Amino acid sequence: MPRIEDFGSFVIYMYYQDHDPPHFHVIGPDFKARIAIEDLRILSRAGKDRPMDRAIKRALEWAGEDDHRARLESAWAEYSGGT
Repeated sequence: MPRIEDFGSFVIYMYYQDHDPPHFHVIGPDFKARIAIEDLRILSRAGKDRPMDRAIKRALEWAGEDDHRARLESAWAEYSGGT
């Protein structure tokens, strides 16, 4: 499971050969979420709401920057086998 970015209280990961749609995982000590790369919609979420809400907001801000989105798209292509 490649670590894409570490924010201290949560981490952005991708899984090798994960399923479509292209997405990344936001994982903290008491929560996890999956977020689509293309439109940054939340695909799933589970855990304690307050810390997760802050982490998701920060992750969406980070992923919304063009260079970070390009990094996520590149990582998805590499880790998913080019799909």
